[in-house]
Amino acid sequence: MIKQNHTSIQQFLSAGAITLSLGWLTACATTSSSLEQKAHFDTQLPHTWQSVNSSQSTLDTAALSRWWQRFDDPQMEALITDAIEKNPDLRSALSTIRQARAERGLESAELWPSLAASIAGSGTQTRDLNNSNSTHSDSYQAALDASWEVDLFGRQQQYVAAADAALAASEEDYRQAQVTLAAEVASTYLTLCSYTTQLDIVRQNLATRESTQEIVQWQEQAGESDALNSQQSIAATEQVRAQIPELEQSLVETRNSLAILTGRTPAALQGQLQLPTSFPSAPANIAVGIPAETLRQRPDIRSSENTILAAQARLTAAERSRLPSLNLSGSIGIEALQAGDLLDPQSLISNLAAGLSAPLWDAGRIRRNIEVQNELLQQAYLEYENTVLNALAEVENALSSIDKRNQQITTLQRACEAAQNATQLAQLQYKAGEVDLLTVLDAQRTELSLDQSLTSTQAEALNAHVQLYKALGGGWDTSSANETL
Repeated sequence: MIKQNHTSIQQFLSAGAITLSLGWLTACATTSSSLEQKAHFDTQLPHTWQSVNSSQSTLDTAALSRWWQRFDDPQMEALITDAIEKNPDLRSALSTIRQARAERGLESAELWPSLAASIAGSGTQTRDLNNSNSTHSDSYQAALDASWEVDLFGRQQQYVAAADAALAASEEDYRQAQVTLAAEVASTYLTLCSYTTQLDIVRQNLATRESTQEIVQWQEQAGESDALNSQQSIAATEQVRAQIPELEQSLVETRNSLAILTGRTPAALQGQLQLPTSFPSAPANIAVGIPAETLRQRPDIRSSENTILAAQARLTAAERSRLPSLNLSGSIGIEALQAGDLLDPQSLISNLAAGLSAPLWDAGRIRRNIEVQNELLQQAYLEYENTVLNALAEVENALSSIDKRNQQITTLQRACEAAQNATQLAQLQYKAGEVDLLTVLDAQRTELSLDQSLTSTQAEALNAHVQLYKALGGGWDTSSANETL
């Protein structure tokens, strides 16, 4: 039944609409009219994404599984591979899966009888106070006891179904952890690229200002300039120099973050990591498919589906607690006065008992438990709805961010080119005495600011691609996931 319900949800996604109702999911196992209360949401999926002209192409799941290879950066690719193998949080998610499997085994064990064996011996001595005579007697017992609560109406089977769904949800949570981890490593690496590029820009700008400062000092020594210009030049130079320690500290912190993500100590990563000198290449295009394909690809939505199925099964089990239960018990035992007689067939004793019981009055415990499980199911529905809506918004945000950041980069590139030319012209005109020092310093300050803005925007544009891959559910594939799980 769990598989059938899961298929039904996927069929709804394929049709472009999500309609989940409590009555639909519980129709297969309802035993009480309390489930007549409906709880549902109806969200019509868009057929295309708003932020792209055409998204009808099929989602490329093969490329999504290792999307970081499309950035053409071997170091970033190696970092993500190491993180997937060694990250502590990912290993913790694997432990959660093993726990869910063990809990599923506990529920399955309740379907089978339990068997216990016992062997006991005792001796008794009686003394007569009148004549000091005493008597001694021994007895020996061996027994094999069995008990079994027959799953007469399938209540325990529902608990097993709930455990199956919970196990499937934990496996999807592991895959979602892979998706999140790959995106986090890539984003951190891009931040590292941004800081190294900005540090290089600041150092180049510092060299230019130091050159200007030397000219001003020469002019002051020659009497062609005053101390004010010299102090203004020094202040501008030192202001730029002060940015270097801050950027170097940011580099250290970012590198240490990468070490944590890859499951290494900062010292271990520092010996292997080479600071990037440029940004990775942005992917030329991404086949985003249609929204329904994205929802089927995302592990967090698949996990929410299984959470609904688990909650449904627990609710059905709570409903079936109202029905009678059948208990069987039996034992085969041996009672003998001597240990040697334990193997005597004539000492064999056996019994079998069966009992049928049903709850008559429990102060509302079963009814309250049903209400609890029903509310948990409603919460699962709402969480599923929230996950779907967030997924759609994340894809739209990432697509829009890529487009807007690319527009911003084009504008900033023109501005940076103009600022560089302005700085060169200002320096030439200052040497010729046509402009004052403040014009040169202002041109240099504008050039530095625009170069840093361009670097930050380039990092944001690449990170938007990373967030799009994450929003599309990229970063895992069925074959590798099954081998790991």
